[in-house]
Amino acid sequence: MGHPVNQTAIEAIVRAVDVPVQVGGGLRDRASVAHLLDLGVQRVILGTIAVEQPTLVAELCQAFPDQIVVGIDARNGKVATRGWLETSEVEAVALAQQMTQFGVAAIIYTDIHRDGTLQGPNRSALRELAEAVTIPVIASGGMSSITDLLSLLSLEPVGVTGAIVGRALYTGNISLKEAIRAVGNGRWQDVPPDFGSSALA
Repeated sequence: MGHPVNQTAIEAIVRAVDVPVQVGGGLRDRASVAHLLDLGVQRVILGTIAVEQPTLVAELCQAFPDQIVVGIDARNGKVATRGWLETSEVEAVALAQQMTQFGVAAIIYTDIHRDGTLQGPNRSALRELAEAVTIPVIASGGMSSITDLLSLLSLEPVGVTGAIVGRALYTGNISLKEAIRAVGNGRWQDVPPDFGSSALA
């Protein structure tokens, strides 16, 4: 719609849960961003205005430090805008670098061709983007299994720090509890084995 239309639902979610809430979609002016943050939203995700009004993004980063995230939705390496209806000539990597200079907290990268397909993330595109910036990159699009999430751990050293899971939760392909155990804090592979004293004798 080009403007927020779900404030009532967002406010109810913020009040109902004790985890941080991020909101994106239709945020194209300062008033909309400020209103969401006043509701208790931790971070807002900007998309279209990163391409069409980059100076506004810079201003918002100054006004709301560490609360502005930019979502880059890419189609064949080019940034799509206005709910994916239009594809710009702006390269995803170039936009990410510009947004990094403005001080955004993170980049959410979505490969449009993978989103909702359960075909796995585009790891090569994620690596290219993460290596080009110095801020966290969050993977979005195509997550179909815990194996897909585990595959992203190889990109953690270059800056891919998280993943968004959507459809796979609704279909039951991914259990959120198991996913957090697999790749979240205290994940399986980070816990040193306890061999016991007899194993060391």
